[in-house]
Amino acid sequence: IDEIVVFHPLDADQIHAIMRIQINGLADRLADRHLDLDVSDAAMTLLGKAGFDPVYGARPLKRAIQQRIENPLAQAVLAGRFSSGDTVRVDVAAGKIELTARHPRAA
Repeated sequence: IDEIVVFHPLDADQIHAIMRIQINGLADRLADRHLDLDVSDAAMTLLGKAGFDPVYGARPLKRAIQQRIENPLAQAVLAGRFSSGDTVRVDVAAGKIELTARHPRAA
């Protein structure tokens, strides 16, 4: 053995930073479709809890974001709930992630 790598458990701030990177990546992909993304603090907290495992660290976080935001968002876009120029608001209602649209104001 040439080297020993020690992994320390992630804390809440590190999980939040990793989540922010993942959410920013999603926001960049949505920007290509002319959609903005607005994720509430409550949604970030819920995703942080759902996507963290003491054994696996932040690995489940990406899956939680995919299952709770990306997949429902893709279905909603295909169903026409969101259109170009909208802001997708990600929030929590009744303990679950909820996606709503804020339409741009007419000039």
